[in-house]
Amino acid sequence: MASSSSSSNSNSPCAACKFLRRKCQPECVFAPYFPPDQPQKFANVHKVFGASNVTKLLNELLPSQREDAVNSLAYEADMRLRDPVYGCVGVISLLQHQLRQLQMDLSCAKSELSNVISKRVSLIGFIPVIRNLQEFVCLYPFNMSMRHTISVTETTPIVALCKVNSQHTIYLYRVC
Repeated sequence: MASSSSSSNSNSPCAACKFLRRKCQPECVFAPYFPPDQPQKFANVHKVFGASNVTKLLNELLPSQREDAVNSLAYEADMRLRDPVYGCVGVISLLQHQLRQLQMDLSCAKSELSNVISKRVSLIGFIPVIRNLQEFVCLYPFNMSMRHTISVTETTPIVALCKVNSQHTIYLYRVC
């Protein structure tokens, strides 16, 4: 009696045979890919592709290719039931759009980084002029109205200088 049941479970027919209400034979093409504990997987595949078409497809493939084919069919069927118009193409399109957006964001970030590096390199020429001053007015970027007068000597390390605004305000960042 157990010899006529599916190879995946000794007492239960595979999900496909159970769904189709037929006896699961030992050579059942569905049994390895639609176990009895996953009835919805076959129900979705059957609803979208039909049992006959899936049987033909699996019989035409090499046994080593069948598992990937069933996984692809199950995914496509699930997506087609969620989105009847676009199916998994809608998901692919969304992911491609997100990828393009992330690539543009990355390109912008690289450009900004390049600009910051080039400004920092071009401002190195200002350092000797600034180091000769005895006092320097520093406007902090988080509060433009907050003015501080600091002493700058020959040995004061300057990390970065930037010219901004129409008045060419210079920001001075020191290592403390």
